[in-house]
Amino acid sequence: MELTYGIVGIVGKPNVGKSSLLNAIIREKVSIVSPKPQTTRDNVMGIYNDDDSQIVFVDTPGIFQSDSKLGDYMNRNVASVASDVDVLLVLVDGTKEINQETVKFVSRFKKENVILVVTKTDLTNFEKLYPKLSVLNELDFVIDIIPISSHKLKNVDVLLKVIKENLPKGDESCLMFERDMYTNKSVKFLASEIIREKILLALDDEVPHGVAISIVKFEEEGNLARIYADIICERDSHKGIILGKGGQMLKKIGQNARIEIEKMLEMKVFLEIFVKVKNNWKNSLALLSEIGYNNSEDY
Repeated sequence: MELTYGIVGIVGKPNVGKSSLLNAIIREKVSIVSPKPQTTRDNVMGIYNDDDSQIVFVDTPGIFQSDSKLGDYMNRNVASVASDVDVLLVLVDGTKEINQETVKFVSRFKKENVILVVTKTDLTNFEKLYPKLSVLNELDFVIDIIPISSHKLKNVDVLLKVIKENLPKGDESCLMFERDMYTNKSVKFLASEIIREKILLALDDEVPHGVAISIVKFEEEGNLARIYADIICERDSHKGIILGKGGQMLKKIGQNARIEIEKMLEMKVFLEIFVKVKNNWKNSLALLSEIGYNNSEDY
């Protein structure tokens, strides 16, 4: 039986909807989502399987001007994907102005395997969106321009069809992963990202971008998972905000994270979280590597 297979990269500016699209395609929560830029820090693989294909999607951090070693790490993640995939999805926010700056941005990825995806169409309408798309017609290297809504799954099937048409054909021996896998990331990584997502959703902009999660211990005993995690922040003032009055903010973050981790693991979870201050951790290569931010893998 002939199968479609390959690797598809997802790139774009911060908060354009990359992780939402990945989750919509995989129909599982592979990447965390928040309204704040720079939510995604690592390249995250989502593995799509159906009867005649296996497609590995790679979600990347948003492209931005780096001011730290962590930022450099995130931008290297994007570059590694953009340079070596079978199809590259370049995402553009359909609710924002689409102009020559947009054309310039998309043209950074000029190659023969680019599909331009216009996101968040559920937040606009046909009359507003389609006149804006005319400026993109000069991008003659683009395979197709597909407006989508990840939230409402609008045109996600159309996007998948176009992707499949531009991927290699082979047989089972060409597949990279077992058929029952939906991500290459460990449950330990996914748990740490869920905790970070709850911080992003609970706190104002300044603090969440200065935190990282380190899973100190992850043990499973029958139908119970015991997870001990450190929230690493940059300042004592940030630690106070994360803890909240009487520890109530940390308790809220922990409860919200525990509920979602239990859903992911399908078992009871005991979650204990501590807050530690490590000044300027985003510029310490040793700390970044210890937390898990390194470029030792291709994706």
